[in-house]
Amino acid sequence: MGDTLLLERYARVLDRIDAACASAGRPRESVRLIAVSKLHPAESLAQVAAAGQIDFGENYVQEALQKRQDLNADPATAAQCAGIRWHMIGHVQSRKAPLVAGAFSLVHTLDSRKLADAFERRLAEGGARQPVLFEVNVGGESQKSGVMSADLPELADYVLEHCPHLEVQGLMCLPPVFDAGDAAQPHFARLRELRDTLSTRLGLPLSELSMGMSGDFEGAVAEGATMVRIGTDIFGPRPAKV
Repeated sequence: MGDTLLLERYARVLDRIDAACASAGRPRESVRLIAVSKLHPAESLAQVAAAGQIDFGENYVQEALQKRQDLNADPATAAQCAGIRWHMIGHVQSRKAPLVAGAFSLVHTLDSRKLADAFERRLAEGGARQPVLFEVNVGGESQKSGVMSADLPELADYVLEHCPHLEVQGLMCLPPVFDAGDAAQPHFARLRELRDTLSTRLGLPLSELSMGMSGDFEGAVAEGATMVRIGTDIFGPRPAKV
């Protein structure tokens, strides 16, 4: 029964993204779903992957790496999970940067010189490149991670000058209002404006906007999100973190 419910929830989310794209007049392929599997078992992730999902987001470094190891070690899941693109969507402590650099298709949460330098040191050892997004603290909240909007240009300039192994692809945000529907939309509009300004400044396309979650992603799609990060509406309530 659980398998059926999981796949039904996943199908409903895909339908909602279809509808959001249609409402915004955008091609469906312009928005990618990042299925946020943090704290959920690898078996659930494998079921969604078998249904065709490619992009999965994890918040905790060790949990993400352990899941990958478990899925690859089990012949029943190794093949169906071979094409997964893994996204790091949680805050990364600079001391854990060596575990993350080069290990994820995209890191959504670059927010400081210290972290950029830690990534660069590890990547330079092997010559690998790491696609990244700048996480922007669009609400200016002191308790949240993310670079403040006013400091974004300076951080971007630093990364482009000093971190050649980092490939900046766009911006990400967690708005101050959480899963609050229309209340989040102005923050999504703000992130898009910051992206457009930074893109012009740097002469880079910065094509990715990672914004929108289960309760508010329709507004994010309306404002130009290229990736929406959805967990609970696919996997159900999260188990407690042990």
